[in-house]
Amino acid sequence: MQKVPMMESTYRKLSEELERLKNVERAAIAKVIDEARALGDLKENAEYHAAKEKQGLMEARITELTDLIGRAQVIDPAKLAHERVSFGSTVVLVDQDTEEELVYTIVGTQESNPSKGLISIESPMARALLGKEEGEEVELQLPGGRKRFDVEEVKYVEISED
Repeated sequence: MQKVPMMESTYRKLSEELERLKNVERAAIAKVIDEARALGDLKENAEYHAAKEKQGLMEARITELTDLIGRAQVIDPAKLAHERVSFGSTVVLVDQDTEEELVYTIVGTQESNPSKGLISIESPMARALLGKEEGEEVELQLPGGRKRFDVEEVKYVEISED
């Protein structure tokens, strides 16, 4: 069973979602299904079929959340050393060709949001960066081809939740 690294805030959000689905949404969907069933012929009952489909999707999400929470490895990146790139590290990279500066933070798969510079620890880029120190060089395969970067800075920056 592979552990899933995540921050405390993500673990809390997933746990709250799971509790809401199990304790509130399940009962609400069951009520809608019962009401739709009372309308008669189930073969042509759109409300019934829509509610059953929603129930199936919800149960799949409950199963997914139960699995994620069960495999969660809650990590507080503020307590890690960040001399080398690790979970929660913010990495400043400088493209060796263009001198362009890129900033990424290594997070869990559930926190990942590349448009905000948050990359999953399981992504090829993060795997290439893990363990690197300031001053080292890294070669990455990007959509535009292979590029070389200098690791300019490795630090911890708290991630704002929005």
